[in-house]
Amino acid sequence: MRERKLLVEILAFCLMPNHFHLLIRQLKDDGISRFMRKLGGYATYLNKKYKRSGHLYQGRFKAVHVESDDQLKNTLAYIHTNPISLLDAGWKESGICEGQKAIQFLQEYKWSSYLDYLGIKNYPSITNRDFLLAIFDGEENCQDCTNDWIFHKKDFFQFPNIILE
Repeated sequence: MRERKLLVEILAFCLMPNHFHLLIRQLKDDGISRFMRKLGGYATYLNKKYKRSGHLYQGRFKAVHVESDDQLKNTLAYIHTNPISLLDAGWKESGICEGQKAIQFLQEYKWSSYLDYLGIKNYPSITNRDFLLAIFDGEENCQDCTNDWIFHKKDFFQFPNIILE
């Protein structure tokens, strides 16, 4: 069997009911665009398989180039805290009401790579965590950064390009 040549490395993800977030690192020239086209091909496959039509994804993908370790850390925290909006819809604008409840919710939310970053095997084969865990200097610091984001999110918006919708 021929060895696969990866286009990208998935560093983190979060699946939400109506959208998803990916933090990916390009491994080949034009790798992100090629990877996203393949993902679009999967939508075509699903439409054929389930005899449906229409879009599976809403709109085109948006990419933001991460320019610093701080922006990378904040992007990871943003992605991993995204499910809190299922618990508290306005938390991003007005702050968190019940921080401990939000933390517990994230530790039970299985549709993201967050648990894997805490050392709990959830989808360990999907992401490569070595790169980010080295930047964070371990799982505990990764969790601390996420918790800081939950409680002090408004302080982090010095990176205007962090929001991916």
